[in-house]
Amino acid sequence: MSHRDAASDVIALYQAHVAAFAHRRSQGLIERDWLAAFLQALPPGGRDILDLGCGTGEPMARHLIGRGCRLTGVDGASAMIARAQARFPEQRWITADMRALPALGRFHGLIAWHSLFHLPPHDQRPIFATFQRLAHPGTVLMFTTGPAQGETIGAFAGQPLYHASLDSRAYRALLSANGFEVLRHVVEDAGCGGATVWLARQGGGTLP
Repeated sequence: MSHRDAASDVIALYQAHVAAFAHRRSQGLIERDWLAAFLQALPPGGRDILDLGCGTGEPMARHLIGRGCRLTGVDGASAMIARAQARFPEQRWITADMRALPALGRFHGLIAWHSLFHLPPHDQRPIFATFQRLAHPGTVLMFTTGPAQGETIGAFAGQPLYHASLDSRAYRALLSANGFEVLRHVVEDAGCGGATVWLARQGGGTLP
Protein backbone atom coordinates (compact mmCIF):
# COMPACT_ATOMS: atom_id res chain seq x y z
CA MET A 1 0.00 0.00 0.00
CA SER A 2 1.26 3.49 -0.83
CA HIS A 3 1.80 6.11 1.85
CA ARG A 4 -0.97 8.20 0.31
CA ASP A 5 -3.49 5.37 0.42
CA ALA A 6 -2.52 4.40 3.97
CA ALA A 7 -2.84 8.02 5.15
CA SER A 8 -6.35 8.28 3.72
CA ASP A 9 -7.45 5.09 5.51
CA VAL A 10 -6.49 5.99 9.11
CA ILE A 11 -9.90 7.17 10.34
CA ALA A 12 -11.74 4.30 8.65
CA LEU A 13 -9.30 1.83 10.19
CA TYR A 14 -9.95 3.09 13.72
CA GLN A 15 -13.70 3.26 13.03
CA ALA A 16 -13.78 -0.38 11.98
CA HIS A 17 -11.64 -1.65 14.85
CA VAL A 18 -12.67 0.39 17.89
CA ALA A 19 -13.10 -2.75 20.02
CA ALA A 20 -9.57 -3.89 19.17
CA PHE A 21 -8.24 -0.42 19.98
CA ALA A 22 -10.01 -0.35 23.36
CA HIS A 23 -8.65 -3.82 24.16
CA ARG A 24 -5.07 -2.98 23.17
CA ARG A 25 -4.89 0.54 24.61
CA SER A 26 -2.88 0.37 27.81
CA GLN A 27 -4.76 1.54 30.89
CA GLY A 28 -1.56 1.70 32.95
CA LEU A 29 -1.20 5.44 32.28
CA ILE A 30 2.46 5.41 31.33
CA GLU A 31 1.76 9.02 30.31
CA ARG A 32 1.28 10.00 33.98
CA ASP A 33 4.46 12.11 34.30
CA TRP A 34 3.72 14.06 31.14
CA LEU A 35 0.12 14.64 32.21
CA ALA A 36 1.40 15.91 35.56
CA ALA A 37 3.71 18.37 33.79
CA PHE A 38 0.86 19.43 31.50
CA LEU A 39 -1.47 20.08 34.45
CA GLN A 40 1.22 21.93 36.38
CA ALA A 41 1.89 24.21 33.42
CA LEU A 42 -1.77 25.20 32.84
CA PRO A 43 -2.55 28.86 33.51
CA PRO A 44 -3.99 29.50 37.00
CA GLY A 45 -7.61 28.35 37.11
CA GLY A 46 -7.39 26.96 33.58
CA ARG A 47 -9.34 23.73 33.26
CA ASP A 48 -10.82 23.74 29.74
CA ILE A 49 -8.95 21.05 27.77
CA LEU A 50 -9.23 20.05 24.11
CA ASP A 51 -8.08 16.51 23.29
CA LEU A 52 -7.60 16.10 19.52
CA GLY A 53 -7.63 12.42 18.63
CA CYS A 54 -9.16 11.50 21.98
CA GLY A 55 -10.05 7.91 21.07
CA THR A 56 -12.35 6.35 23.66
CA GLY A 57 -11.31 8.85 26.35
CA GLU A 58 -9.38 6.26 28.34
CA PRO A 59 -7.03 6.50 30.06
CA MET A 60 -5.84 10.06 29.41
CA ALA A 61 -9.11 11.99 29.33
CA ARG A 62 -10.33 9.97 32.30
CA HIS A 63 -7.25 11.04 34.26
CA LEU A 64 -7.75 14.71 33.39
CA ILE A 65 -11.46 14.62 34.20
CA GLY A 66 -10.60 13.10 37.55
CA ARG A 67 -8.43 16.13 38.27
CA GLY A 68 -11.19 18.61 37.62
CA CYS A 69 -10.63 19.36 33.94
CA ARG A 70 -13.51 20.08 31.56
CA LEU A 71 -12.90 17.98 28.46
CA THR A 72 -13.77 18.52 24.85
CA GLY A 73 -12.74 15.41 22.96
CA VAL A 74 -12.50 15.27 19.17
CA ASP A 75 -11.93 12.19 17.07
CA GLY A 76 -12.53 11.39 13.42
CA ALA A 77 -13.95 7.97 14.25
CA SER A 78 -17.55 8.24 15.46
CA ALA A 79 -17.28 4.80 17.11
CA MET A 80 -14.52 6.18 19.36
CA ILE A 81 -16.62 9.20 20.26
CA ALA A 82 -19.65 7.00 21.03
CA ARG A 83 -17.62 5.06 23.59
CA ALA A 84 -16.24 8.23 25.15
CA GLN A 85 -19.72 9.76 25.32
CA ALA A 86 -21.13 6.67 27.00
CA ARG A 87 -18.32 6.57 29.56
CA PHE A 88 -18.16 10.31 30.32
CA PRO A 89 -21.53 11.84 29.35
CA GLU A 90 -20.93 15.05 31.29
CA GLN A 91 -18.09 16.07 28.95
CA ARG A 92 -18.26 17.30 25.34
CA TRP A 93 -17.43 14.81 22.57
CA ILE A 94 -17.32 15.69 18.86
CA THR A 95 -16.77 13.60 15.74
CA ALA A 96 -14.53 15.65 13.45
CA ASP A 97 -11.28 15.52 11.53
CA MET A 98 -8.71 17.78 13.18
CA ARG A 99 -8.02 19.26 9.74
CA ALA A 100 -11.62 20.56 9.53
CA LEU A 101 -12.76 21.43 13.03
CA PRO A 102 -16.06 23.14 13.80
CA ALA A 103 -16.05 26.31 15.90
CA LEU A 104 -14.89 25.20 19.34
CA GLY A 105 -13.81 28.35 21.16
CA ARG A 106 -10.52 28.55 23.06
CA PHE A 107 -8.95 26.30 25.64
CA HIS A 108 -6.40 26.43 28.44
CA GLY A 109 -4.84 23.14 27.36
CA LEU A 110 -4.49 21.38 24.01
CA ILE A 111 -3.49 17.74 23.55
CA ALA A 112 -2.74 15.82 20.36
CA TRP A 113 -1.39 12.57 21.76
CA HIS A 114 -0.58 9.90 19.17
CA SER A 115 -2.88 11.63 16.67
CA LEU A 116 -1.01 14.40 14.84
CA PHE A 117 1.50 11.86 13.54
CA HIS A 118 -1.23 10.06 11.58
CA LEU A 119 -1.45 13.08 9.25
CA PRO A 120 0.79 13.51 6.19
CA PRO A 121 3.50 16.17 6.60
CA HIS A 122 1.67 18.68 4.39
CA ASP A 123 -1.40 18.37 6.63
CA GLN A 124 0.53 18.62 9.89
CA ARG A 125 1.96 22.07 9.19
CA PRO A 126 -1.38 23.98 9.11
CA ILE A 127 -2.47 22.35 12.38
CA PHE A 128 -0.09 24.62 14.28
CA ALA A 129 -2.05 27.68 13.15
CA THR A 130 -5.15 25.83 14.37
CA PHE A 131 -3.46 25.35 17.74
CA GLN A 132 -2.86 29.09 17.89
CA ARG A 133 -6.51 29.88 17.11
CA LEU A 134 -7.65 27.52 19.86
CA ALA A 135 -5.32 28.98 22.48
CA HIS A 136 -5.55 31.68 25.11
CA PRO A 137 -2.36 33.47 26.20
CA GLY A 138 -0.69 30.92 28.44
CA THR A 139 -2.42 27.89 26.93
CA VAL A 140 -0.35 24.71 27.20
CA LEU A 141 0.06 22.39 24.21
CA MET A 142 1.22 18.78 24.45
CA PHE A 143 1.62 16.51 21.43
CA THR A 144 3.61 13.56 20.17
CA THR A 145 5.54 13.11 16.93
CA GLY A 146 7.93 10.65 15.42
CA PRO A 147 11.59 10.82 16.46
CA ALA A 148 12.79 11.95 13.03
CA GLN A 149 11.52 13.13 9.66
CA GLY A 150 9.88 10.47 7.54
CA GLU A 151 6.83 8.40 6.69
CA THR A 152 6.28 4.85 7.89
CA ILE A 153 3.53 2.25 7.65
CA GLY A 154 2.99 0.15 10.73
CA ALA A 155 0.13 -2.20 11.45
CA PHE A 156 -3.06 -2.22 13.50
CA ALA A 157 -5.65 -5.01 13.54
CA GLY A 158 -3.72 -6.64 10.72
CA GLN A 159 -4.08 -3.56 8.49
CA PRO A 160 -1.54 -0.91 7.40
CA LEU A 161 -1.40 2.11 9.74
CA TYR A 162 0.21 5.32 8.52
CA HIS A 163 2.57 7.56 10.53
CA ALA A 164 4.57 10.62 9.52
CA SER A 165 6.82 13.16 11.16
CA LEU A 166 8.67 16.35 10.39
CA ASP A 167 12.09 16.89 11.91
CA SER A 168 12.54 18.62 15.25
CA ARG A 169 13.72 21.87 13.67
CA ALA A 170 10.54 22.08 11.62
CA TYR A 171 8.35 21.53 14.68
CA ARG A 172 10.28 24.14 16.64
CA ALA A 173 9.88 26.62 13.78
CA LEU A 174 6.13 25.94 13.51
CA LEU A 175 5.66 26.35 17.25
CA SER A 176 7.63 29.61 17.28
CA ALA A 177 5.81 31.01 14.25
CA ASN A 178 2.50 30.43 16.02
CA GLY A 179 3.49 31.91 19.36
CA PHE A 180 4.43 28.77 21.30
CA GLU A 181 7.63 28.31 23.27
CA VAL A 182 8.90 24.81 23.97
CA LEU A 183 8.93 23.98 27.67
CA ARG A 184 10.09 20.39 27.38
CA HIS A 185 10.89 17.95 24.57
CA VAL A 186 12.02 14.34 24.89
CA VAL A 187 12.81 12.05 21.97
CA GLU A 188 11.73 8.43 22.46
CA ASP A 189 11.06 8.79 26.18
CA ALA A 190 11.87 5.38 27.65
CA GLY A 191 9.59 6.09 30.60
CA CYS A 192 6.62 6.67 28.29
CA GLY A 193 6.73 3.74 25.93
CA GLY A 194 9.25 5.40 23.62
CA ALA A 195 6.97 8.33 22.79
CA THR A 196 8.52 11.51 21.40
CA VAL A 197 6.77 14.25 23.34
CA TRP A 198 6.54 18.04 23.09
CA LEU A 199 5.23 20.38 25.79
CA ALA A 200 4.86 24.06 24.85
CA ARG A 201 3.09 27.19 26.04
CA GLN A 202 1.43 29.99 24.10
CA GLY A 203 3.27 33.17 24.93
CA GLY A 204 6.27 31.35 26.35
CA GLY A 205 7.39 31.11 29.94
CA THR A 206 8.95 28.33 31.96
CA LEU A 207 7.52 25.47 33.95
CA PRO A 208 6.48 26.45 37.48
